[in-house]
Amino acid sequence: MGVTGDDQRRVVHVGGEMDIDRAPMLHDALHAAITQPGGSDEIVVDLSDLSFCDSSGLNTLIHARQTAAAHGRRIILRDPQPQFRRLLELTGADALFPITDR
Repeated sequence: MGVTGDDQRRVVHVGGEMDIDRAPMLHDALHAAITQPGGSDEIVVDLSDLSFCDSSGLNTLIHARQTAAAHGRRIILRDPQPQFRRLLELTGADALFPITDR
């Protein structure tokens, strides 16, 4: 997991499998990107290398979305893979996030 970007857009790269063991790392990376004073208004979560995500990863993203909104920022999901897209659709969470392929 890595974080890149500039003043306008911060990108959090997520790869491999996101489960209950790795969700705290995602939480920490997102929380730091969201709450950084003078940070980016948009936090892009790059999911192009994410092969699996369970409900703990999804819950982390939903909580991050709420934290971002409280800080006047927004979370954008980039290139979610089929398994994660299906999870988003089945739970209705696809309506919560802007999704982009780039």
